[in-house]
Amino acid sequence: MVYRTGLLVVTLGLLLLAQQAVAIPAFARKYDMSCNTCHAPIPKLKPFGNTFAGNGFQLEGKEPPRYFKDTGDEWLQLMREVPLALRMDGQIAWEPQSTGKTDFQAPWLLKILSGGQIATDISYYFYFFFSEQGEVVGIEDAFLMFNNVFGVDFDITVGQFQVCDPMFKRELRLTRSDYLAYKLRPGLSNIDMTYDRGISLSLGLSEGTSFLISGLNGSGIGPLEQGAFDRDKYKNLMVRVLQEVGESFRIGGFAYFGKEEGVNGTVTGVNSLWMAGPDMSVSLGRVELNVQYVERRDDNPEFLGPLDKKAASRGTFVEIVYTPDSDESRWHGVLLWNWGESDVVLQDYGRKYQTGAVHISYLLRRNLRLTGEYGYDFLNKANSVSVGFVSAF
Repeated sequence: MVYRTGLLVVTLGLLLLAQQAVAIPAFARKYDMSCNTCHAPIPKLKPFGNTFAGNGFQLEGKEPPRYFKDTGDEWLQLMREVPLALRMDGQIAWEPQSTGKTDFQAPWLLKILSGGQIATDISYYFYFFFSEQGEVVGIEDAFLMFNNVFGVDFDITVGQFQVCDPMFKRELRLTRSDYLAYKLRPGLSNIDMTYDRGISLSLGLSEGTSFLISGLNGSGIGPLEQGAFDRDKYKNLMVRVLQEVGESFRIGGFAYFGKEEGVNGTVTGVNSLWMAGPDMSVSLGRVELNVQYVERRDDNPEFLGPLDKKAASRGTFVEIVYTPDSDESRWHGVLLWNWGESDVVLQDYGRKYQTGAVHISYLLRRNLRLTGEYGYDFLNKANSVSVGFVSAF
């Protein structure tokens, strides 16, 4: 015990002596601005960062004049250089009850990102995972965005993305611990609110109200099977309504309706399901409160045909983010609580789960964040401790 604790302390000390990261990500390079303009801290987006992303990664009236090549063709808009950025995270983890090991987990993830304009109001974004938890994952986010269609705040996004992104973006959370309510999958169901392929339409109104509707495969982002990405003949639908009050308060709700056939052809039957729930985000000076609730109903999650067993599932997370010096804060603290239950076994979690996490991070540089996190599984009485880093360059 003393040896393990000492190892963690020494490692954190070495991280604090790390050298300055000398490069900055693609969008900051393009506009000659700090990462802090959009993130506080990396990778969490500020309201300005959300607006910038929602505007097709462009700043109106501030586009660098030499960003595009002069091809002499008014119908061709080519960037002089393809914008690239890298992200690398790592940590040392100690999980005494589950694995009984102290583990060097670096890199925990390593990915290359690219995004920019193909033409005015037409943008793209993607990233490729070279490694996530020791495996080559491939492409996750990859989409094309048509911004301000018909000259109004109407956007069309097509490709693959996370279904939960309009609520809270899992990829941009500060904690190692996940938002588990988005990963509810009872029985053998293949549908959750993480990655999927589809098309999303969003409309923003001047009163701070916005609407979104997404048509989805409902099959995740697995490889081609029998000539198609979709594993069955059904398409799923998600709708979302959001009301913002200034930059300090937002409240919204979503509803998801889907149907799926037996997974990978190994089981039979059809499962019809729906998910719905409210979400809320409140910023009170130095403290931000984020809440999500998900209620789910499946009529045949184990694909038993005439012996089908209906299931009710639900999950929630509550997140509190503390920034003592607002945007300029170098220290950040996060509390995250997850809870969920189901009538049938949830994939990866049993019938119930309840976890908590306490996270502290320090910005050594704008694009290099040192992290420490303590996690606790209330049902299994298991602890986990990690110290590490998040970097982008």
